[in-house]
Amino acid sequence: MTIAVNAIFFNSANLEGYGHYTVSIFKLLVNQYPQHQFVFIYDRPHAADLISGPNVQSITVAPAARHIPAFFYWYNISAALAIKKLKADVWVQPYGFCSISTGIPQLLVVHDLAFKHFPKHISWTQRWHYAAMTPRFLKKAKRVVTVSEFSKLDIIQSYPKLKLNPSVISGAARNGFMPLSWEEKEQVKEAYTDGYEYFLCVGGINPRKNMMHILKAFSLFKKWHKSNMKLVFAGRLAWQYQDFVEKLKTYKYRNDVVLTGYVEESILQKLTGAAYAALYVTHFEGFGLPIVEAMQSGVPVVVGNNSSMPEVGGDAVLYADAAQPETIAEQMQQLYRNEQMREKLIKKGIERAALFSWEKAAQLFWEEILATKAVSS
Repeated sequence: MTIAVNAIFFNSANLEGYGHYTVSIFKLLVNQYPQHQFVFIYDRPHAADLISGPNVQSITVAPAARHIPAFFYWYNISAALAIKKLKADVWVQPYGFCSISTGIPQLLVVHDLAFKHFPKHISWTQRWHYAAMTPRFLKKAKRVVTVSEFSKLDIIQSYPKLKLNPSVISGAARNGFMPLSWEEKEQVKEAYTDGYEYFLCVGGINPRKNMMHILKAFSLFKKWHKSNMKLVFAGRLAWQYQDFVEKLKTYKYRNDVVLTGYVEESILQKLTGAAYAALYVTHFEGFGLPIVEAMQSGVPVVVGNNSSMPEVGGDAVLYADAAQPETIAEQMQQLYRNEQMREKLIKKGIERAALFSWEKAAQLFWEEILATKAVSS
């Protein structure tokens, strides 16, 4: 069997949630099923293949799909023709988009419907594209996968006429996320925060990640506690980040805020493992890999009490209202003042993270690939 995989977001320079999910699963599948061929389809030249093996092929098909007309052309003409020439049995679409024109059966992954809940966080052209095309993508795909029970219900309720029943395949923490020794933590803190403890926020800087309210919460925390605690943002400037950048220029505690920019995985693992606590109080998540990665690293987490995050965190995290900075600050204070609670959350978090497995995800995903092929047979 030949499995084609859309790899347009397999960029090692800024691999994020969707990319990590797809790469983690297919790294396992190409090794587990050497008798099958995997072809990764890129839209531009790339520095290095993130997945390799004797049964792996990578091809580049122009044009670079980074705006809507190019997206349409790539999915429905250039990539569709390339897939046809490959005689692929299945075309995996990991990013919520698929080809309307192809006759090759497609397995579509939809992580979330954030565009419906927070339309102002994207441009009007993106809103139009998502609103007009998402139901067509869902109807065209032979099988649909999502990453949480929350997202599954959201998809079903948003498109009732399609009578969908997406399969849920959740992600997990990558193996390199683990508790650090005292010496390792000190080395990381010396490198990034002058040796001081820090709260960590992981993710690209954009409105959905709620960075402005994190800053307000940190201000309250610093007002309540005259500590040397730092706040570290680990992620690239993604989109609609200008207000955040301007706010930082006059922010009272600017000297206590660290922006790392995008960091490669090995550094992110160290930054996570050395954190005093992780803050992932976003407005909306389809899953939230950094939550599981922090828990597996033995780091307590404060998350938003919305969307999929309670499903991921269970009773192993603290919850705050993403719209209320005061509630975020109160949970930061809880962790700072109550060491017994902090240790309890660390223990629970490690146990909770163990419930999620890439091996399990890969096996379930393989079953979906087989089911996608079977539908077309």
